[in-house]
Amino acid sequence: MDAAEVKLWRRAERQRLLALRVAVAPAQRRQWGQAIEGRLRPLLAEQPGIVLGVYWPFQAEFDPRPLIDWLIARGSAVGLPAVVDKKGPLEYRAWRPGEPLIDGVWNIPVPEKRDLVIPHAVLAPVVGFDRQCYRLGYGGGYFDRTLAALSPRPRAIGVGFELSRIETIYPQPFDMPMDVVVTEAETRRR
Repeated sequence: MDAAEVKLWRRAERQRLLALRVAVAPAQRRQWGQAIEGRLRPLLAEQPGIVLGVYWPFQAEFDPRPLIDWLIARGSAVGLPAVVDKKGPLEYRAWRPGEPLIDGVWNIPVPEKRDLVIPHAVLAPVVGFDRQCYRLGYGGGYFDRTLAALSPRPRAIGVGFELSRIETIYPQPFDMPMDVVVTEAETRRR
């Protein structure tokens, strides 16, 4: 497939995978989410005292918010991503539960205070993923640009549901693989 065909295929695959995910009953997604959290805790415990880039859940994604209190209690900090340039990388802003949030791009909440942090590891929601740990996201390229821009590169942890696994995303030169992909069924390391 050439780049134009890949782009069209990805758009259709994104729509298909999002429809599958949204169609799952909320109770089932919560159950899968608890299994994912159970896999993430020991993975994150390998790096105590880190700054973890998390995200605010959107379109029936795995909800990482229950991890935040646990991380903070263990001496870690979290940052939420904010879009500041539609063609640039995300910036991560320090955040703790209870601190003010404002609507960002797609009305996804971002910290009001612009206290920037550089994450040691980031959680990245996957729309789809393949066996090589490449992530199919929403198509904006924000996460790939962010991983490419951060130095040192943070540990990239893709999170999503097993129903999002596909044979390949047809990786392109700009695609950044995840170091690990965690689903309710398993933890895959690249």
